[in-house]
Formats: sequence, structure tokens, C-alpha cells
Amino acid sequence: MELGEGAAYPGIQSRLVPVFKNLFSFLFQRGSAEEHVARYVVREHERGRSLHEILEDKYVENRLTPEQQKRLLDRPELIAAFSHDVLASAKASVST
Repeated sequence: MELGEGAAYPGIQSRLVPVFKNLFSFLFQRGSAEEHVARYVVREHERGRSLHEILEDKYVENRLTPEQQKRLLDRPELIAAFSHDVLASAKASVST
């Protein structure tokens, strides 16, 4: 068999795929902290609190950077829970 056909190194492709998958997987994952905070924000809003008030909670501030807080406001569950105006106002008020 010729070298170009891949027979000289059997199984090399099957070993490299997981390596590259794991190497770049962080680019496509959201942190679990974001997941927890998103659930917290929706839950607190359902209890009657305003988004601005929730974002000032120490729970949110201690777990997410201002950049992560802005990204949090783009999540589908928050878009469904809040109006566009409320989200736009919250994004503007998050310090960078």
C-alpha cells in the first residue's frame, strides 16, 4: 500500500480527532457559571424583581465579569423572559 492512502499509520486519524475536538471545545462552550446565573435571573424575575436590581446582586457580580453579564443578556431564555427595551437598558447599564 502507498503512504498516501493512510495504511502506513493505521488508526492515526481516529486518535487525532478527539485531540483536536478537545483542544478547541472551549471556544464553543458557555461556562456553567453563566448557566447558573441565567437560571437565577429568570427565577428572581418570576418572583417580581426587576432586571436592573437582579444584575446588581452580589451573586451575579461575583460570578460574571461585565462582559459575561452582557453576553448573558443575549441568551434565549432571558430574551423570552424580558422585553427588548428592558434588555437594551440593562446592557447599557452594565459597566465594562
